[in-house]
Amino acid sequence: MTGRRPTRSTLPGGLRGRSRATRTGVLSAGALVACASLAVGCGVVPGATGGSGGDAPITVMTWAPQDTGATNKPGMPALAQAYARWVNSQGGLGGRKLNVLTCNDHNDSVAAAKCARRAVKENAVAVVGSYSQYADSFFPVLEGARIPYIGGYGLTNTEFTSPLSYPVNGGQPALLAGLGSALADSCGPVTLVRPDTIAGDQLPVLLDSGLTSGGHERAHDQRAAEDATSYDDQSGRALAREGTGQGEPGCVVPVLGDRTGTFMDSFRRASEDHPDVRTATVLGSVDQTTINASGGASGPYEGAYVTGWYPSVGDPAWDGLKQLIKEQAFGNNDVDAADAGVQTTWIAYTVLKEVVESLGDGEVSADTVRRALDGGLEVTTGGLTPDLRWTFADKLASVGFPRLVNADVTLQVVRDGRLVSARKGAVDTTRTLQNADVA
Repeated sequence: MTGRRPTRSTLPGGLRGRSRATRTGVLSAGALVACASLAVGCGVVPGATGGSGGDAPITVMTWAPQDTGATNKPGMPALAQAYARWVNSQGGLGGRKLNVLTCNDHNDSVAAAKCARRAVKENAVAVVGSYSQYADSFFPVLEGARIPYIGGYGLTNTEFTSPLSYPVNGGQPALLAGLGSALADSCGPVTLVRPDTIAGDQLPVLLDSGLTSGGHERAHDQRAAEDATSYDDQSGRALAREGTGQGEPGCVVPVLGDRTGTFMDSFRRASEDHPDVRTATVLGSVDQTTINASGGASGPYEGAYVTGWYPSVGDPAWDGLKQLIKEQAFGNNDVDAADAGVQTTWIAYTVLKEVVESLGDGEVSADTVRRALDGGLEVTTGGLTPDLRWTFADKLASVGFPRLVNADVTLQVVRDGRLVSARKGAVDTTRTLQNADVA
């Protein structure tokens, strides 16, 4: 590795925005931002206002990176647009038309800030179901305009600290803590392969919190370039260490976002002499598509544990999302019911729907939406998450996550080449995170 450390993360749920010393700092790069409105393209939406009384339209925004060399989440804005078509065909939200603006943040800090400024300009009442690594760029803009951020992907630490944030999942903290707990009694030595970035520096602590809670030693921390085209050296070093374990076979945990598949290509070639070494990762670094591409039942993911935030896609609780896709997004391959980003956006819009309905015939604005959420409104998501209610006195406030209200994770396993539930129900990682040294 060179002395200069990369600053952009491709993690699906990695913590972002904190340097080693200050845990803050804005990441900047130049890019153009491409926005699209469901109603009329990138211009102003006629008749759409942030404060809407009576039957005036409600404007919101959903953003995510698309067409970049790092992690892309095109399914999230695509699902948001499909949701608007679906709900408007049924009379809208509380009788009001829903206008969804979408924006491409290009995995870039400047573009992310532009998306936020456009949300302000268009009088959006909320940013809903979005993905961006650049909290230091967009949150100050939203906070200045008092616009709530509902259902971010859990990428950044700010999403679990900002008073304007209303996350629907536990982000990377819950995923890795839950994975460590699952591996503690089933693995020998554990090696974490993660990006050599500031965001990547957070991951060992979280995985170790789960491992040590189960009486396991800490994982070996192995850094890797986040944009490598091959991981032969990293695979070889991980296997050399895991192959020497006593008792249970070792486990290799790649958490490299979109590059996890690249790592597994290298790992498959290198692991022929180490058939007992297992792999494990988090949802977002792997899905059914990547499992299929790596060889299915004969590939290196077979037997691997994968932690996610929500029930498996076969759960009946997803029937509403599947019906929406069938009616409004059929043929759009970006909108996949098994994609964690699509799932998060669906849940975020479920929250928005309940908030608007709670306001009755009153004004729908950024202020009234925020006050409803802060006023103790409890949101039910049909079994996809625990009932959600955001306060600043929740169980994880003492360890720096005051907005993390859903610490549940589900455990899945690759069996016969298919990603299926490994155990019934979800595991609450609250106690594990309370013991994590994340300061």
